[in-house]
Amino acid sequence: MRVEEIPPFDPGPLAWPVRMPDPSQYQAQGGWTANRRAQAQAEARARFEYDWQAAQAAEAQRQQQLAAAQRDYEQRAEAQRAEVRRHNAAITEATAGVRRGDADSVVEFFSAALYSSATWPEGFPRQVSAAFDSAARQLVLDWELPGYDVVPEAKSVRYVPAQDQDKETARPVTQRRALYREVLAQSVLLVLHQLFAADEYGILDSVALNGFVDAPDPATGRQAQIFLATVMAQRAAFRDLHLEQVDAISCLTDALRGQLATRPDQLTSVRPSRRPQDVGNQVVTHGGGHEEPDLYDMDPIVFESLVADLFRAMGMQAVMTQRSNDGGVDVDALDPTPIRGGKIVVQVKRYRNTVPPTAVRDLYGTVQDVGANKGVLVTTSGFGPGSHTFARGKPLELISGSELVDLLHRHGLRGRLGEGGRPGPAQPAPSGPATPPGDYNVLGMTWSGNVSLDVCALVCHGNRVLSEDHFVFFNNPQTPDGSVRAVPISAPDKAAIRVAFDALPESADRFVLVAAVDPEVNPDADLSGFTDACIRLLDPSMTELGRLEVSDGRRGETALVLGSFRHRQSGDWDFVLGGKGYTGGLEQLVQDYGIEVE
Repeated sequence: MRVEEIPPFDPGPLAWPVRMPDPSQYQAQGGWTANRRAQAQAEARARFEYDWQAAQAAEAQRQQQLAAAQRDYEQRAEAQRAEVRRHNAAITEATAGVRRGDADSVVEFFSAALYSSATWPEGFPRQVSAAFDSAARQLVLDWELPGYDVVPEAKSVRYVPAQDQDKETARPVTQRRALYREVLAQSVLLVLHQLFAADEYGILDSVALNGFVDAPDPATGRQAQIFLATVMAQRAAFRDLHLEQVDAISCLTDALRGQLATRPDQLTSVRPSRRPQDVGNQVVTHGGGHEEPDLYDMDPIVFESLVADLFRAMGMQAVMTQRSNDGGVDVDALDPTPIRGGKIVVQVKRYRNTVPPTAVRDLYGTVQDVGANKGVLVTTSGFGPGSHTFARGKPLELISGSELVDLLHRHGLRGRLGEGGRPGPAQPAPSGPATPPGDYNVLGMTWSGNVSLDVCALVCHGNRVLSEDHFVFFNNPQTPDGSVRAVPISAPDKAAIRVAFDALPESADRFVLVAAVDPEVNPDADLSGFTDACIRLLDPSMTELGRLEVSDGRRGETALVLGSFRHRQSGDWDFVLGGKGYTGGLEQLVQDYGIEVE
């Protein structure tokens, strides 16, 4: 249940009346003659009356603004109270239904308990179909279990600096199979534990649980639910278990007399003793791909409401704004967390194309105008380098479509992007072309001073970057073809970029290196401490081939072009010293290369 805790109205500076002028401060000055004294008195009285009228007008304006702020507060407070009442009424009704043993209420209650569980491992599926047998006081459910790929093929990974590669050690097949069976057994026990722990009203005498995976049926090749575990657990028997000390497989198959597939890696199935559809009541399903609403097709107001629900699920207070006068804000949120919390303004963009940097800049203006602690821009699409560059070092957070879907699922809400349904686990970045050892160089950057810098690269034609994806920086660690990428550093370098010059796009004739002050680490720093800098040219074995001197930084500048490699007709790439500095940081620099920031 939520509490109607509405912060009191805070008028801020509007609470203080405008100070009226003091007549004693308007005494006539000077005047040796009666006429001059009369004139001085008239001038003093005129000044007083002018200031009095100005103060009265300012006070009237203050009172109008105060009344408007009070009305706005009351509207927002009432909307928040109404939302809390609706939520609490729904909880009260659902709780009453559970206590009565109403089948639909019981199923919804326990399904929600599983679907929103914080102990179910992140990344594991959350799909449930359930029904409640009121006569037997038994909950019957099918619950999705993780697939075989949850156990990695690699036993360990070791980074080899000389080759700039991760070297994997394979996990023995028998060990992987055994671990997968263990994971399945532990998952079943965890679900049973969560259900009985959530049953504070003593509704359940037993649970019939069937664990399945969504996979191609080995017999037909069609996608199907293949059951790998099943158990019918009595509350009394489960309560007597000491789960922290049991062997999961033995507990499931022996103590609880359940079944677990002998070769779940090969999708050998077990036969469930009872399915939800065997119960007479209607089966309720949550979490299946067909139930995921498509965020692209969602009504804008419904989408904004979903984002507000997400913020509330994350422990914040959140209300939708009045659309007629929202000032560019779709959701007002309040994070009650001490120190890092405060007022948050949220803008929602249901886009299919990349959000332009102007939207990020507008949000920053709104944050400043309303005095918010933070601004959050939520979209169904994504953001380009210009947006990330502008947002860096500012109280802004950019949430892309894939991040939004992940947050929704982690907090018990639903949503997908397009026909793909619920997205799978994030895939690793492409490794780029398989270049022989002699086909790339590592450019290691060294400099004196303690200033923290971001070293970035732009793949250009002339003085224009080929695309935003060809700007390699902190939020885009490599180009689409992998020909340029940021790599781990080794002493004495403070930054390193790998480039395969022969693999650069045909249209590229310049490869530009730049450096900029990191505003999050050194917000007040400039490049005056950037001295004795050079680029170390290294081969794939990290042997130094030569050094390229670059210009020192200058006071007041926060970004600098270190230099560029230029493609000559002979096929060689020659280095040309840079030196152009910028007082507006990386944001100003990249605009010179055609990246939109504002």
